[in-house]
Amino acid sequence: MWLKFFFAVCLVASAVTQGEGQGVMADLVITNARVRTMDERRPEAEAVAVIGNRIVAVGSDAEIKRLIGPATRAIDAGGRLILPGFNDAHVHFMSGGFQLSSVDLRDADSPQEFAERIRRYSEKLPSGRWITGGDWDHERWPGAPLPTKELIDPFTKDRPVFVNRLDGHMALANSYVLKLAGITRQTPDPPGGEIVRDPKTGEPTGILKDAAMSYVYRIMPEPSFEEKLEAARRATEHAASLGVTSVQDVSAGADVGVYQVLLERGELKTRIYAVSPLPQWERLRAVGVRAAFGSAMLRIGGLKGFADGSLGSTTALFFEPYKDAPNTRGLASDEMPRMLERVRGADRAGLQVMIHAIGDRANHEILSIYERVARENGERDRRFRIEHAQHIRPQDIPRFARAGVIASMQPYHAIDDGRWAEKRIGPERIKTTYAFRALLDANATLAFGSDWTVAPLNPLLGVYAAVTRRTLDGKNPNGWVPEQKITVEEAVRAYTVGSAYAEFAEKEKGRIAPGMLADMVMLSQDIFRIDPSEIEKTRVLLTIVDGRIVYSAER
Repeated sequence: MWLKFFFAVCLVASAVTQGEGQGVMADLVITNARVRTMDERRPEAEAVAVIGNRIVAVGSDAEIKRLIGPATRAIDAGGRLILPGFNDAHVHFMSGGFQLSSVDLRDADSPQEFAERIRRYSEKLPSGRWITGGDWDHERWPGAPLPTKELIDPFTKDRPVFVNRLDGHMALANSYVLKLAGITRQTPDPPGGEIVRDPKTGEPTGILKDAAMSYVYRIMPEPSFEEKLEAARRATEHAASLGVTSVQDVSAGADVGVYQVLLERGELKTRIYAVSPLPQWERLRAVGVRAAFGSAMLRIGGLKGFADGSLGSTTALFFEPYKDAPNTRGLASDEMPRMLERVRGADRAGLQVMIHAIGDRANHEILSIYERVARENGERDRRFRIEHAQHIRPQDIPRFARAGVIASMQPYHAIDDGRWAEKRIGPERIKTTYAFRALLDANATLAFGSDWTVAPLNPLLGVYAAVTRRTLDGKNPNGWVPEQKITVEEAVRAYTVGSAYAEFAEKEKGRIAPGMLADMVMLSQDIFRIDPSEIEKTRVLLTIVDGRIVYSAER
């Protein structure tokens, strides 16, 4: 196949440069466009030609129009911006699909609205059906109180409810679920987790943090395969509508078979790098799988572990105590006691390791583990990653580039957490929070993503966040910690080239260039020319994956 494609590219090159096409015509052509290729050899162009699922030519309108034949689908972009398809380096794809049809608590502005939305949603469901998801954010509420089971118990007496905070590091269970899970005032906090208790009575409030949530996960019913198929279908449709052509699903686990069925049916519109839990690394080693194994549409070989929790749940691990919770420095994950052993073994097996680390101590310790494993296992192209890399001490920033560790970051979190982060960790530590500029200046590789469903999947909101750092509450019009802003070019590159590199796919995608996979997106505005504050209003008009149009909006 590659030999045939090579000859096609040669013939196309002849047609473009000399006008001698010898009958080779493109399947798809886009002309009259502003093409930002992310390819340093040709940063900008007017037109692109595709044969099959590959880009075969990038050039001027005059050059590319020579490849239009009777069967060619020709698209006039009307002067609009064409970019490589966005590659989201960190999503929870299946749970995102489920959340699209679950109760939406993200923008509930008070405990009362939170409870009312659950009540209304509960009325629509059959008796006994679980209510999960939610993605609530108590930081939006006056005084930021955590919700309690008493808010929802009166109307959920015979229904299990377990709704999570948007960061996924704590959740509220109603009394029905606490009883099912056997959680009482005598139940101990597990390592790496906390059962929040009423300070007067010692009774559980319903809030479970990090590893404590496993008490409920053990008794939750597993969705059926058909339910998972429908959720994945919703997720891939949603991704296409936002110009997301690739995702790195960091919680895929056993869902790879679901994606495989969608692929076989021709319904998968998103390339997926399906990542498994790090504690299960030996399963992949046992069958000889190494990093990035599979096809261009579906691959495996990555492993994700956890070093700590989240800032919003006060479980991110720091060197110093929280300002608003001085009795804690956060929680080390229950995976940390065996983290070195697992990273060493997985790396020796040729697998890719990526670790969730948010607090400055968690980032410091994971960098140290990566450095030690690299020394012990010897030189190779391993591409260790730190997922989130949110709060980093200044002295640890240069270690990313020195150790070749990829900073896999989600810029939307900066404008979300920026509303309240200073009260939690103080004015000094926020200076290197979401430190995009400092990391790039230290020559680190950035790979951008969303952390959907923790944040919206829309990559244009991520670009907007990285460039403006305007917090969601409107209180930082010039940017929160503005010295960490980056340019539109740098942000788009992190969402394309950087993300492709982070999954060993930079030779296949991330750029618009001959030989690359034909994944592209057309936008309603040129985000390189408009005021950065307008980027969030930009819409996706066309999404192309594998040479096929998978989404088209009315223009």
